[in-house]
Amino acid sequence: MSVRLLGWAILGLCFQIPALANFSNTDCLDCHLDPTTTRKVGDKVVPLLFQTNAFNKSIHAKLDCIDCHEGIKDLVHPDKLPAPNCSGCHEKEGKDYASSIHGVSHKLGASGAADCWSCHGSHEIGSVKLADSPVFKLNLPNTCATCHTNVGLTKEYQMKFPEAAAQYKDSIHGRALLKMGLIIAPSCNDCHGVHDIKRGVDRDAPINHANVAKTCGKCHVGIEQIYEKSVHGQILAKGDKRGPVCTDCHTAHGIETPQNGHFKMASDARCGKCHEDRLEHYRDTYHGKAMALGKPSVASEVAACYDCHGHHDVLPPSNPASHLSQTNILATCQRCHPTATIGFTEYKPHANPLDRKNYPLLHVVFLGMTGLLIGVFSFFGLHTIVWLARVVYISLHDTKSYREARVKTESDTEWFTRFVPFERFLHFLVVTSFLLLVITGMPLKFYYTDWARVLFKFIGGPDTARTLHHFGAVVTFLYFGLHVTSLVGKSWKGRGSLRDPATGKLKPKRLWGVLFGPDSMMPTLQDWRDFVAHNKWFFGKGPKPSFDRWTYWEKFDYFAVFWGVAIIGSSGLILWYPAFFTRFMPGWVINIAHIIHSDEALLAAGFIFSIHFFNTHFRIEKFPMDTVIFSGRVSKTELMHERKRWYDRLVASGKLDEHRVRDEWFQWKNIARAFGYLFFGVGVLLLLLIIYAMVSRLAH
Repeated sequence: MSVRLLGWAILGLCFQIPALANFSNTDCLDCHLDPTTTRKVGDKVVPLLFQTNAFNKSIHAKLDCIDCHEGIKDLVHPDKLPAPNCSGCHEKEGKDYASSIHGVSHKLGASGAADCWSCHGSHEIGSVKLADSPVFKLNLPNTCATCHTNVGLTKEYQMKFPEAAAQYKDSIHGRALLKMGLIIAPSCNDCHGVHDIKRGVDRDAPINHANVAKTCGKCHVGIEQIYEKSVHGQILAKGDKRGPVCTDCHTAHGIETPQNGHFKMASDARCGKCHEDRLEHYRDTYHGKAMALGKPSVASEVAACYDCHGHHDVLPPSNPASHLSQTNILATCQRCHPTATIGFTEYKPHANPLDRKNYPLLHVVFLGMTGLLIGVFSFFGLHTIVWLARVVYISLHDTKSYREARVKTESDTEWFTRFVPFERFLHFLVVTSFLLLVITGMPLKFYYTDWARVLFKFIGGPDTARTLHHFGAVVTFLYFGLHVTSLVGKSWKGRGSLRDPATGKLKPKRLWGVLFGPDSMMPTLQDWRDFVAHNKWFFGKGPKPSFDRWTYWEKFDYFAVFWGVAIIGSSGLILWYPAFFTRFMPGWVINIAHIIHSDEALLAAGFIFSIHFFNTHFRIEKFPMDTVIFSGRVSKTELMHERKRWYDRLVASGKLDEHRVRDEWFQWKNIARAFGYLFFGVGVLLLLLIIYAMVSRLAH
């Protein structure tokens, strides 16, 4: 029985000899060094020459071909062999790879996923410590990029970060490693792992949301410790996924230095992902608007969220260690505003004027300014519409007479002075400073529009715009001061006419005539009568009234300047010197000043570019422009047509010839008109941009 068993065993061994044959590398190279050994891949014929020089230098040089290619059973083998088995020697790495995103993808049939040789190479594999190894730290980013920049692969497998490789190379990590050669800088495997690369949703992945801080903390130990104590770290420690981690603020691959202005500009939007309500009202402040409109080069001069709340050490204000606690907030403010006092800290950087409960005073101011805007534009808008309708109606029904009157107005031979050179000079200052203030101020109010960004970029950014805006404010105070000084001077010179030469006592009637007479800009009962008569004419209920030297709408415009300088000027000064004014005022005055300054400026710009422009230039009898403010002169025809009461007074008093013009206006009127059209055109353009901005805001 034993002899028979022995025979069968010998026979079995004889049949197994071919399967257990040990082919040497020489046997394999008999074919793989032959140039005629090829195979067809698609439509191409590929040579199967073996690179012996590269293999002999590799870390596997002492291995036989069949140590890796276990699927070879015969020397003449099929074209498609099983994949090499690396885990036969690298058991741990093989297990790690099998559970990785690359290994799992292969199991699911994703043939494009990376294999061992995709990263390490094939027959030329060298030690990871060698500088020419594809997985050497300096080379690894380019190795990973072969797949992660492949458009076909990124689309096919819907990779979450198709720009990861390019972003990493431009990041602070990539530049340190690839350009500066700092081997301590992190490469791909420092964050994602080596063979056990996992998806971010996998709980044990180093890039999982809950593990990111620990992953980054391998290099940034101190920062991780600070972060763990912060409000963000505490939220994450409780298992709340809403707790932000490093990649939420610094991004995953495009990490840049915090000193970079671009990082600062992007930081507010990143904070706003979680604190949307805070971001919205931060954008209402100068800091937020300037940040949205600025350039990276100047962003460092504008406060971002972390300038006040801290970086990795964000804590609630109730925590004594917080940058915004009662003990630390002044020092925090003084980093940007060195002269700030405790009153300055009462400023509300996230105040919501619509929130009546938490900001009652701001809410009242907001409602008041909104009511003022609506009231003024409703009243004067209706006034303008019915006036325009009346003029159009008359011009269409009596076109010939209207044209003849218009031609005579322009070609009249008698002209009279209406504005002296000093008044025209002041108006020039008004026009130029006002346009400068609107051009540099309105983009801040409408920072969310494309035209605001373009205009700020053209100006040169927030710094230049702020300087020009302040210059416009100085010119405003200058012309206002000059005008008031001239009024005081005239009053002082004419003081003798107010007293009786015999008794030296004041003449009440004379004083009243100076203050409220027809040559005064003070509103009177006659202005109300003119307003009523004018409105009756609008609706065909009475004749067109004849006005005196000043009309009721001109007096309104005149005192609107006083109102504007007082309101816009005072609020602007508070915004210009907040640290000074909060020495004796609470900080929330800055919030009130911002609302008043912004809305009053909108009221002024909207009124000037629409209502005032219509009263002065848009009317058909004045269109395209009334040049009186440049020439200072008005024709007799126009005087008789529009200001007959003034003309009659001049004739009756014998002062008509004192106003008769004998200058050479026609020699330089084209130059003056050119400037006028420029100012006029800019104003109309700004009006259209403002309307567009307001409509787009309402639409959203």
